[in-house]
Amino acid sequence: MFTRWPLVALLCLTTIAALLTWQEVSARSDNATGNDISKARNLKSEDIPPHGGHKKHSESNETIGVDLVEIKFEEVESPFIVCCVVLIAALSKLGFHYSNFLSSIVPESCMLILVGTIVGAIIHFTNIASELPRFFTPHQFFIYLLPPIILEASYSLNDKVFYENLGSVLIFAVVATILNFLFIGLTLYGLAVIGAMGEITIQFIPILVFSSLIVAVDPVAVLAVFQEMGVNSVLYFLVFGESLLNDGVTVVLYNVMQTYNEMEVIHGEQVALGVAKFFVVCIGGFSMGTLVGCICAVITKFTSSVKVLEPLTIFSLAFLSYLLAEMFAFSGIISLIGCGLIQAQYAFNNITRKSKTTVKYFAKVASTATEIVIFLFLGLALVEPNHEWHTGFVLWTIFLCLVYRFIIVYIITFLLNNLDMYRIRKVGYDEQFIMSYGGLRGAVCFSLVATLDPGKFPLRNLFVTTTLTVVIFTVFIQGITIKPLVKLLQIKMAPEKTLNLFQELNDHATGHIMAAIEDIVGCRGKYSWKEIIDYVHEGYLKKWLQREPSGVDAEIKAIYEKVALRDHFDQLYLGGAKNIPLSEGILTPLLDPLEKLRNDVDSKLLMVELEPRQIDSP
Repeated sequence: MFTRWPLVALLCLTTIAALLTWQEVSARSDNATGNDISKARNLKSEDIPPHGGHKKHSESNETIGVDLVEIKFEEVESPFIVCCVVLIAALSKLGFHYSNFLSSIVPESCMLILVGTIVGAIIHFTNIASELPRFFTPHQFFIYLLPPIILEASYSLNDKVFYENLGSVLIFAVVATILNFLFIGLTLYGLAVIGAMGEITIQFIPILVFSSLIVAVDPVAVLAVFQEMGVNSVLYFLVFGESLLNDGVTVVLYNVMQTYNEMEVIHGEQVALGVAKFFVVCIGGFSMGTLVGCICAVITKFTSSVKVLEPLTIFSLAFLSYLLAEMFAFSGIISLIGCGLIQAQYAFNNITRKSKTTVKYFAKVASTATEIVIFLFLGLALVEPNHEWHTGFVLWTIFLCLVYRFIIVYIITFLLNNLDMYRIRKVGYDEQFIMSYGGLRGAVCFSLVATLDPGKFPLRNLFVTTTLTVVIFTVFIQGITIKPLVKLLQIKMAPEKTLNLFQELNDHATGHIMAAIEDIVGCRGKYSWKEIIDYVHEGYLKKWLQREPSGVDAEIKAIYEKVALRDHFDQLYLGGAKNIPLSEGILTPLLDPLEKLRNDVDSKLLMVELEPRQIDSP
């Protein structure tokens, strides 16, 4: 209990010190500026030396000397404030995790939004809001803050379960997002026309622009609960994959609707071009990311002599894929996803284990830091004075987001369960409920609504207020209650993963047998496509993109060696060193290092199992 108070005190002191320092330096700067202006006004013409000469120091009223201590805050203003903000958020997160009771109930994102709201209120009521530079702008969000989150998530997507459910993920991310966009926009416009919201005037295209951004899903709190509780991997990757690809689809929809809003008259051919542009932007972005990812894999084939360049090459090319896609008006998010998947599948096999650990760890650190800053600035946005409230519009938006999310998820899941003849594992009603309830909104929709031009959107302030309200409602209400609902519905948990050589051999044999059966009966199904992809993967891609491509036999041999090593440590611990009798003059062997070594081996075996060995199936 007492260990938490120093953290709280340090957080408070850091916040107060940062604000007081800024206020004091601003006051000094204002005084100095005022003095300079008054001196300039009182300067006489005869005080100016002729012919550009200089006055003697004795005739000057100013004292020139060496200052022992100086404050030059304006030279370090921006990085100083950024560091203070990140430090405050980091200390808040640290104190939050020390509070076991609070962290078990409230999601971390809620805490960060609250801290941002408190800091924003202090800044607002101390009248220094106008002095602070604008750090969190939509441009900076999409260029600097969003890419680390997308890249780290794309590395996590490189999993067998994700590839097996890729078709379902794409349907939820594309079809469900478009349906939500259309239904929410049309319903809001219809309710405004018939007067169900009260007195409000809404044009058709602007409300479609708003509906295109409000469908952006960001279930950070839900995924954190899934990881903490260990839900089954199918549900996890359905929610995770949908949310990640949904961001890219949402941004493309938003840009298309923005183009329509600038047109005076929209003809049918423009609608067709808008639909075509949607697919061109998505496919072009993925192609761009895939190409850059392949280039990265080829470059890493030759970095073994200079290992320090391996992480630098991977991160720079990943960010370059995002920038190139944005430069050519493609989807930068989808491009970064494609690049991350290729890097995780091929480039990671060309670099050393230390470099791979460095890449994954730094990506996680960057993703966590940017998430902290994003939620912190979400809280800061809540105390801005230019909000516009309309009860009917806000409540109807929240209601429609919830209702249409449930309806569309249940309908699409029903069709997938009944029409997909190759689907063995059906998505249950309890999992469908969690998928529907987990449609939280976050920073993407907030950043998109912040880019709206007030001159083109008279209801911009209302859209911003409504978006923030939807974000707060979903993050706090749905984010806090998702964990009790997972327990109440008894969602199936993921089984404990153990590396088993027989299971590995059985999986390979079963896949080949099922592909042979499909070939005999003349049906090209899931396993036949898997065989084709494996043939291209093993026969061409690994040879072109990996320095030392390993076949399936070598991978099975490596698994066998590691399983044998683990069994050896188990026998040594359980039947050998642990049973050494005590005797005088003989020290009892320390079993803790041996147990730690065994745990390390188990963790490495699990990493081997999770590492990509082959692309399974679409």
